[in-house]
Amino acid sequence: MTSTADTTTGPAAAGPVAGADAGGAAAAGPAAGPGGGRPGRPGRPGRSGRLGRSRSGRRRPVTASRAPLVLLAPAAVILLALVVYPLVRLVVISFQEYGLRAIFTGQAGFAGVTNYTNVLTDASFWPVILRTIVVTAAMVLGTLLIGMAVSQLLTRLGVVMRTVVSVVLVLAWAMPNVASSLVWQWLFQPFYGVLNWVVTQMRVFGDHTQDNWASHPAQAYTIVLTLVIWQAVPFVALTLYAAQSQIAPEYYEAGSLDGATTWAMYRAITLPALAPTLLLVTILSVIWDFNVFNQIWLLTRGGPEDATLTLGIWTFVKSFVSNAYGQGAAIAVISTVILGVLSSYYIRRLVRSGEEDL
Repeated sequence: MTSTADTTTGPAAAGPVAGADAGGAAAAGPAAGPGGGRPGRPGRPGRSGRLGRSRSGRRRPVTASRAPLVLLAPAAVILLALVVYPLVRLVVISFQEYGLRAIFTGQAGFAGVTNYTNVLTDASFWPVILRTIVVTAAMVLGTLLIGMAVSQLLTRLGVVMRTVVSVVLVLAWAMPNVASSLVWQWLFQPFYGVLNWVVTQMRVFGDHTQDNWASHPAQAYTIVLTLVIWQAVPFVALTLYAAQSQIAPEYYEAGSLDGATTWAMYRAITLPALAPTLLLVTILSVIWDFNVFNQIWLLTRGGPEDATLTLGIWTFVKSFVSNAYGQGAAIAVISTVILGVLSSYYIRRLVRSGEEDL
């Protein structure tokens, strides 16, 4: 007669061997499951099997990886329509005999490099190039110096006055170029100009009521430069002030404890901290001032005697006054190349400074 203990402990003693057999059957595959014991568990995939799949085993949607492209697509389409296509069309016209006949007939013959040859051999080419570079440098330098001074002033003002000055700067910056040019034209207008009236009322320089500022080269440059600088200073001043306000005040406290003057602290603390921002606003100022057209055309039209004739004005005159659209396109292409060369140095410096910060 078999006891209860023998019945209980008998199979248990044989359990490990049976378990091993069942485990071997489970490892053999699902076919061993119905034969007895626990059915085998399917093998878990490795890391390569989980790539591109979610926890539920389904593949992730491919649209998730294309989301940045979808978001950038509208901007890319706008750039292609407003920048790339006109630039390509401009290059094509610069190699064609494009004049009034081509406008009416829609057909323009191939001119090769004739337009570029005519432009480069024109007696006005090098004076216009030199004048454009000098005027651009004067505008950029004046804008940066005054913008840095206004930025420093904003750091010294109280909250109320700083808010007032900032609002005035924003309003001056928001005024359209054409509107501000017309206001400037009225200020310097002979007979009815406010500035001529003020100078005459001072009774120091005599009667200047009939003075035409646009008829003298030096005065023409004065009104153009002051207008462009007046329009550009708000952006530079507010941008530099935003960067200058991020400098830790502990540096200035340490400098004052060492007995440094205000100018010494500005040169040793403020300028190095503002170097990346100064480089950025310099690049933007070069691009904007090199392409100035509205202010010069509305105030002087390139005169007197071509004294304010820059590349932008020369392009317009060649295209729409002389009806030599091919030569005008060639001048525009040359202007684009020169601007790219001028700004490439600053762009490389900006990229290098960003890499050094990293």
